[in-house]
Amino acid sequence: MIEVRKQVLVLYTPAEMFELVDRVEDYPRFLPWCGRTELHERNTEVTEASLLIDYHGIHQRFTTRNHKEAPYLMHIDLKDGPFRHMQGHWRFTPLGPDGSRVEFALDYEFSNALFDRILSPVFSYIAGNLVDAFIVRAEQVYGVR
Repeated sequence: MIEVRKQVLVLYTPAEMFELVDRVEDYPRFLPWCGRTELHERNTEVTEASLLIDYHGIHQRFTTRNHKEAPYLMHIDLKDGPFRHMQGHWRFTPLGPDGSRVEFALDYEFSNALFDRILSPVFSYIAGNLVDAFIVRAEQVYGVR
């Protein structure tokens, strides 16, 4: 199983960062590997969506059902895709009136050796750079602080 852990301090509120992560329909605008998203359900408790990875000739779709405790926590749970297991979370902890600590954790394992060989380098890149991409997006949406 592969584990990804990243933690950063940002000059954006938990609500601002939570909103960026929850707006999956915007992902193709700023995540170069994201070819398309399909929003299946969104309410105050859950966001369920499918993401199409389109990166260096690799095309793969997966769906997550994310349970939310806005604006502080979002649990990531795999619904379907090329994984045997995928689970994680985003945590947004307030640091004063204008900042927060952003924590991203993801544990995953591909469903077979072929997917592992083909998708592992791509998904490792995606997971490892995801937090940084959301910080850049926050600067675009909310301005540099």
